[in-house]
Amino acid sequence: MRNLLNNSLYIEDISYVAGLDLPWDKLKNSKVLVIGAGGLIGSFLIDILMWQNRNADLNCKIYAMGRNGDAARERFIQYWESPLFTFITHDITNTQFGMKEDFDYILHLASNTHPVAYATYPISTITTNVIGTDNLLRYAAEHGIKRFLFASSNEIYGENRGDTEYYMEDYCGYINCNTLRAGYPESKRCAEALCQAYIMEKGLDVVIPRFTRSYGPTLLRSDTKAMSQFIWKAVSGEDIVLKSEGKQYYSYTYVADAVSGLMTVLLKGESGEAYNVADEKSDIMLKDLACAMAELGGRKVVYEMPDNMEKMGYSTATKARLNGDKLKKLGWEMKYDIQKGIERTINMLKFREA
Repeated sequence: MRNLLNNSLYIEDISYVAGLDLPWDKLKNSKVLVIGAGGLIGSFLIDILMWQNRNADLNCKIYAMGRNGDAARERFIQYWESPLFTFITHDITNTQFGMKEDFDYILHLASNTHPVAYATYPISTITTNVIGTDNLLRYAAEHGIKRFLFASSNEIYGENRGDTEYYMEDYCGYINCNTLRAGYPESKRCAEALCQAYIMEKGLDVVIPRFTRSYGPTLLRSDTKAMSQFIWKAVSGEDIVLKSEGKQYYSYTYVADAVSGLMTVLLKGESGEAYNVADEKSDIMLKDLACAMAELGGRKVVYEMPDNMEKMGYSTATKARLNGDKLKKLGWEMKYDIQKGIERTINMLKFREA
């Protein structure tokens, strides 16, 4: 497997985000804890911060936390011996952190984020979002950090009630809580409520970016979202397998845009506020997404019934389009529409997996 940092397109993405007109000086000489460091968004974020350390004299010490030390060493091998990078193997549902650092910022990105994980590990899906978030918020409050960022999801909106085309940040759709699949969105809702509780009771500074279905070259092989399966099929030169009629109409976000949104919320967002990281130019129906992937790979779309495990983890939402105007007022813009995003992703993953 090749290192993405040797790919010109990936460096272009990092350089783009690092060059955004943001108050990066807020992070200068700071200590930042990134939980969920090995994930799609977390790993790209760490590449951005380390880039700024090398090229902008940020001197930001990064503490990357995850549960798999071996995978982390492979992913972050180029930083492993850096005095500005430390990896911490830890499960955030464990209250005993064993840390004594007074971080300036805590960025909580850890969560199960795909259907098979929801269905296979429903307990850890909920406990990571609820107990894990509470543990981190308590640690943040006890150590007087500057700002806590909780990465939330479009899933908190539930099913569209048919009364809107786009979800604003105050929209609340239907979730049948008495189902296995409800564990993810309901626990994300609870985690957001915990954030508000800590703001009120402990005076904590918390911001909440809400991400759409994100994708990009840092995609994990284990990710079972429909978009992710399409991408891996396209990378392998196989037919695209669609396991529904494909009428779901969703918002998507390329990872560079997701992280630029995260950094905008972290550095410019107002405490207590949630922000949709989305733009309508990356909204697409699932069947059209499948066709676009098939066209890029010179293959066709085939239909297949999902197995029981997959079906239990699937979202029942048929329309989930987010309105990103609130974040745009902070100066954020989406650079890559869906077509450009998937083209770049497939190109870089072919390089990475070669």
